[in-house]
Formats: sequence, C-alpha cells, structure tokens
Amino acid sequence: MNTARVKGNALAALIAMVAWVAVLLQLYLSLRYAAASGKSVSEGLVNYFSFFTVLTNLLVCFATTLPLVAPASALGRFFARPVAIGWVAASIAFVGIAYYLLLRHVWAPQGLQLVCDALLHYVVPIAFVIYSLVTLRGVALRWTAPFWWCLYLAAYFAYVLGRGAIIGTYPYGFIDASKLGYAITLRNGCFLLVAFLVLAYLLLLVWRVGAASVNPRDKTRL
Repeated sequence: MNTARVKGNALAALIAMVAWVAVLLQLYLSLRYAAASGKSVSEGLVNYFSFFTVLTNLLVCFATTLPLVAPASALGRFFARPVAIGWVAASIAFVGIAYYLLLRHVWAPQGLQLVCDALLHYVVPIAFVIYSLVTLRGVALRWTAPFWWCLYLAAYFAYVLGRGAIIGTYPYGFIDASKLGYAITLRNGCFLLVAFLVLAYLLLLVWRVGAASVNPRDKTRL
C-alpha cells in the first residue's frame, strides 16, 4: 500500500467519525425541535431529509466509511473509485460554499446547533476536499464527469419541488416556489447548477496538478 493510500485511509477514518457525529447530532436536534413545535417524529424526519446539507454529509459518511469497513462490497468499491471521490468532493464543497455565500446570514444558531452547523458546513467540507487532494493528486478524471455529478443536484432540486408541491414547504428560500413562483425558482436552480459545474471543473483542474510527476501506472482515467 503506497503512502498516499495510507494517508488517505487515515484521513477518511477521521472524516467518517466527524461526519457521523455531525449528521446524528443534527438528527437529534431536528427531532427535538419537531417535538418542541408539536410535530410528530415522522414530520421531523421529513424535514431532516429535506436539506441538501444533510443528504450530502450523509453521502460523505458512506463515501468514507464503506471503503474502509466493507471494501469488497459493491458500494465499498464504488466509493473507492476516483470518479466517486470526485463527485462527493464537488458536492460537499458546494455545500460549504453555497452556505457561506447564501445562508450564513439567514439565521444565528446557538449552542449545539452552532457546533453542528460548523461541522456540517465547514469542517466536513474542508476535510473532504483535503482528502480528495490527497487521493486524487495527478488523477485525470474525464472532462465529462462533472455533468454526471450535477445529476445529483438536479435530482435533489426535482425532489424539493415535488415535496414542496405536496406539503407546501421548502427547505431554502431561494428555491421556494410557493413564494417566488416556478419561473424564478427554476432560474435560481439553473444558476446553482452552473455554479456547481464551475466548481467541479476547478477541482478537476486542481486534481490534475502533478499528473506529469506521478507514475503513469498510478494514474487513473475514469
């Protein structure tokens, strides 16, 4: 096992622990808030799974845990692939950047929620991007990969619109079709997709740095 792989596994284990703590803490806080608001557990869970932040942090949990604890499984092999690491890295980096630019001024979390907020939006995204820099250094992923990765964001957007049409609530104000209308909501969704693609291609370029100095047998093109 090469040095990069050893470092990558150690970092993945650390990220997995932090990410699981973050998503489980947010689950506890979401259910506690639901109970305090007179809502049921099922309503709390529906709200919990409505946020792109939560879903993508869960993705990080699986992407760092499964290759370590079940490397021979189908999902373990999938998340160990460079293209999957790139997808998760671009998605969680998007979470951190979008939150910082669009949402950090919307509310002022306190106590445990502040801790959870920092873990979900800053610590895990930064840590996983560092992990991608370690594991994907010199890896030449296909230039079409970001277009496949953005299907995750597009699917989430479709899910949120469908969910909102049924229950009348939306997790984020900039995609609240009940207040903005579908034309503006779809426009905002397109802007987000473009921003995601730009970020993904920037990461793709960064990962390719050092490709010439990496042993050709160690480079993977997917």
